[in-house]
Amino acid sequence: MRNGPLAVVAAAVLWGTAGTAGLVVSADSVALAAARLVIGGAALALLAGAGLRRAVSPALLLAAVAVAAYQLCFFAAISRTGVAVGTVVAIGSGPVFTGLVSWLLYRQRPNARWALATTAAICGCAALMAGGDEGGPRSAAGGEAAVGVAFALLGGLLYAFYAVSAARAISKGAQSDAVMGVLFGGAAVISLPVLALTGVQWPAAPHSLLAVVYLGLGTTALSYFLYGRGLRTTPVATAATLALAEPAVAALLGVVVLRERLGLVSTAGLLALAIALVVVALPERMRERALESQP
Repeated sequence: MRNGPLAVVAAAVLWGTAGTAGLVVSADSVALAAARLVIGGAALALLAGAGLRRAVSPALLLAAVAVAAYQLCFFAAISRTGVAVGTVVAIGSGPVFTGLVSWLLYRQRPNARWALATTAAICGCAALMAGGDEGGPRSAAGGEAAVGVAFALLGGLLYAFYAVSAARAISKGAQSDAVMGVLFGGAAVISLPVLALTGVQWPAAPHSLLAVVYLGLGTTALSYFLYGRGLRTTPVATAATLALAEPAVAALLGVVVLRERLGLVSTAGLLALAIALVVVALPERMRERALESQP
């Protein structure tokens, strides 16, 4: 796929469906995340085929550990701060950390347009989630909340690390499918003991099994296949910002499927997020068209 930003947004749309699909399954969230990684990682590893071995490197294996650790940090965060705060901090800090890691390690400095649009997108994301929580954020003791925020920030940093590692490997000539196969195939291996400890009897019901398969194949395998393709032509900092389409999709599905209501603040946040994503994606599309028009 030549349109990198579109591929990244398509991946984010699939990620945004995960929460709604997960409601179908009556299972512990950590067990569900482990099952998702095992199924999706195995599919990505198989898709990579013979290229998987050629793509293996110490950096990508370390990034695979970060993929698995991100899941643990995310759930540790929301268990202490609540879903709204934990999600906003983890997802919102991801683009910021990605831009900083790209700059510090590889001298890829994001431009001012990215900084402004990313700031607006994060604010929109925060307003979207905070405004949709009619009961307000879940109260927690100061120490517990601080630990939860720390886990969320660590999750954002881990996301940045594996995203930048993947983009770096792809920019040096590795196949995007193979890179994602190494990252998520490795994470699947790490997640197998977690899945074994939490038990595998819970997806016995047909609808639950279908939901788990969708979470693995749709919101992990297909989404990261698209994300890897997008990283071929999209700077990783830009891709991380475009990935903020995920909470917008989740909110819209909540309205359409779950009959939830968006308040005024949430609606304003959704609009701000959408505008920011367009601002980030538009320059990339214009540059692609300019390159395509060259002889």
